[in-house]
Amino acid sequence: MMELEQEWQCEGCSLATDHINGLLPHLEHHDLSYVAVSRAPIEEIEVVRKRMGWEFCWVSSYKSDFNYDFHVSFRPDEVKAGKTIYNFRDKKIGPETYTLSRHSVFYKNAKGEIFHTYGAFGRGDEQFMGILAFYDVLPKGREEYGPSHSIPDWGKVHDRYESNGKDETACGCATP
Repeated sequence: MMELEQEWQCEGCSLATDHINGLLPHLEHHDLSYVAVSRAPIEEIEVVRKRMGWEFCWVSSYKSDFNYDFHVSFRPDEVKAGKTIYNFRDKKIGPETYTLSRHSVFYKNAKGEIFHTYGAFGRGDEQFMGILAFYDVLPKGREEYGPSHSIPDWGKVHDRYESNGKDETACGCATP
């Protein structure tokens, strides 16, 4: 979602994480933790986390190889050479793209051993985004008609929409 000194947030990652706050009590009562990982330094992450009102744990992998080990971040020399692997296959990454999305599940047993039990890349993580089920039943669907043919064509970071999106007269909820 965020790289070092990145002045924008990924719309898709932001949309996915917008789903988390309401789930936190349910996850916590089932011995589950949700953690987001970004390459930006923690100071930059905290500014965005607070602005967005997100309550989940969001950590920085800035000074580690975590993202590289899971093939979601790419070093400039790998991108330039066209030697990037994403979703278990070679993938050409654009010149400004150094990080892509992934959801992972880890399990820690009684001995403290940690196992990676699940991973999904790109559109494979849509199952975690309930809003897509609503869009998919609409007459116009997700309206992915723009240049990306994906979330950036119709979705924005929730505090970046031009209006609040509410038409109070449409549902009869206007105040007298």
